Amino acid sequence: MAVLNTNICAATSLLVWTWLDVIFFKKPSVIGAVQGMITGLVSITPGAGLVQGWAAIVFGILSGSVPWFTMMIVHKRWSLLQHIDDTLGVFHTHAIAGFLGGVLTGLFAEPQLCAMFLPVVNSKGGVYGGSGGIQILKQLAGGAFIIGWNLVVTSIICVAINLIVPLRMTEEQLMIGDDAVHGEEAYALWGDGEKYDSTRHGQYTDDTSHNKASIGATQVV
Repeated sequence: MAVLNTNICAATSLLVWTWLDVIFFKKPSVIGAVQGMITGLVSITPGAGLVQGWAAIVFGILSGSVPWFTMMIVHKRWSLLQHIDDTLGVFHTHAIAGFLGGVLTGLFAEPQLCAMFLPVVNSKGGVYGGSGGIQILKQLAGGAFIIGWNLVVTSIICVAINLIVPLRMTEEQLMIGDDAVHGEEAYALWGDGEKYDSTRHGQYTDDTSHNKASIGATQVV
């Protein structure tokens, strides 16, 4: 059941994210499809073995749309989020999707499946009535605790790391690119973020070929 639900949710989320890209941006994208798949996997994780297949589809619909909205709409309109270095969109694909999955688990957890795996008796989701509504509150409280824990512990880790190495490159290094700064760029394409450095690239002023040794196996084109 857990394996089936995982695949159902991931596939549904991928399709929903891709549909939203097509509807609002007039074309699909591979990156968008992958993001949708990730949000589906993250969302279904807490409830994979506790919900029915139809609920996994609901998980997928919401995990493919809610994080899409926060990433594509809210992120671009909220100046605070634009000042945060989150190149991979981890906040949306993991924080939003993970919290969403936790809450949905409290809503759709099936009583018989809960009895098979959970030590707490009479556990069930909100849609099954009775004491199910309490489980939603438990999920919200658990999510709030995890958010607080991550803020505190991650801040401590970042402060400790910053005592050894800088957490962020300088603006000049960011313009060049972290791969180029470390000498690991696969292809040196002028105008692709990298600044021309005569000490590294030579004093070439024309477009002809020159016998200059490449740095790194992947740079031999």
